[in-house]
Amino acid sequence: MDTPTTVVLILLGALVVLGAAILIVQLRRRGRPAASAPSAPAAPRDPFADVGDINGDPRALRAGDMVELGAERAWVRGTLRLSEGGAQWAEHFVDAQGTDAGGGQAARRWLSVEEDPDLQMALGTARPELDLVPGPSSQELDGVRYRLSERGSASYRSEGTTGLRASGGMDYADYEADDGSLLSFERFDHGGWEAATGTPVRRGTLTVYPSGGVEGPGV
Repeated sequence: MDTPTTVVLILLGALVVLGAAILIVQLRRRGRPAASAPSAPAAPRDPFADVGDINGDPRALRAGDMVELGAERAWVRGTLRLSEGGAQWAEHFVDAQGTDAGGGQAARRWLSVEEDPDLQMALGTARPELDLVPGPSSQELDGVRYRLSERGSASYRSEGTTGLRASGGMDYADYEADDGSLLSFERFDHGGWEAATGTPVRRGTLTVYPSGGVEGPGV
C-alpha cells in the first residue's frame, strides 16, 4: 500500500472515531435530567400583617354563614351592603338563639365589616331604650364619654332577614370613646334614629364558617 493511500485511510479512521465519540457524548447529555432553574427568593413580608383566611374571610360573609365570636356561635340571618361614594362596607345581622337567657326577645346585634384600608370589624348591640340622638360633638353614656368620629349618608342593599326593604338609603353617626367603645346611630329611609353600643372585633377572635359546612338552626 502506497503512502498516500495509507494517509487517507488513517484520516478516515480518525473521522469515524471522532464522530462516534461526539455521538456518545450527545446521547449521554440527552439522558441527563435538565438542570432546574434556581427558585426565586421569597418576597419580603410584614410579620404583623393580616395572616389571610386562616379563620375564614369576614369580607365574604353572607346570610346562612356561621361565626364564632370567642366562645359563642351565631348565624348570619341577613346582610346590609352599604356604599357611600367610593366606600363600601357591610353590616351582618347575627343571631345566636333568638331569645335571651330570660326567655325574652334577644337584642338585635350587627357585625360590621369594612376595609379602610385595613380590615375593621365591630359588634354592635341595639339599644332601643336609650333616649339619645346624634348631634353634639360628644355624648356621655353610663359614665363613658363618646366623641363624634364620623357622620354621613349611604345607600343600602338588603339580603336575607334584615327587616328593611330590598334597597334604600340610610344616615349614620358614629361616636367612639377613649377605650375603643362605640356608640352608633342609624336611621333608614328617613325613619327614626336607632342607637347601638359596640366594641371592636379583633381578627383572631372571629372564626367564619361558610354556609354548607356547618348545620345552622334553620333560620
